[in-house]
Amino acid sequence: MGAVLPWIRSVYSVSRRLVLRPGLGSAPAALPGVWCAGKKDLVDLPALNEEELEESFVRGSGPGGQATNKTSNCVVLRHTPTGIVVKCHQTRSVEINRKRARQILREKLDVALKGEHSDIVKRRMESMQMKQEKRKKVNENLERKRLFKEALTAEPKPGQ
Repeated sequence: MGAVLPWIRSVYSVSRRLVLRPGLGSAPAALPGVWCAGKKDLVDLPALNEEELEESFVRGSGPGGQATNKTSNCVVLRHTPTGIVVKCHQTRSVEINRKRARQILREKLDVALKGEHSDIVKRRMESMQMKQEKRKKVNENLERKRLFKEALTAEPKPGQ
């Protein structure tokens, strides 16, 4: 408990995210330097070993014209033990693309290692089921409205 206490003091919360303050103690060796506790982020993703990664920067594709064609800010990460390759060109910033590529690679590694038992796969299945249930409710409501309109048109109007 005594070794963890200085580390706990160095953590502070910013907009529902836990971030390690630089220079205020060190994190235990088993814990990552930055934790995200947001809605989409998972804490139990596998850690990346930087020695197992091959990183390269290439020119991105898509809209953007000259800004896209002249800068090599697309990050390509390859995890050598598994052969998983991730390409990230979401922003113009190389640093943000590097962070996002690593997050995507961690998610893909989690799915590759755990398979159907991965939290990511479970959440995707839950969201698909919720979408199907919502679509079913919408279709039921549309059918009820259609039947109601048919019943209104079928009734004889007063005065006829």
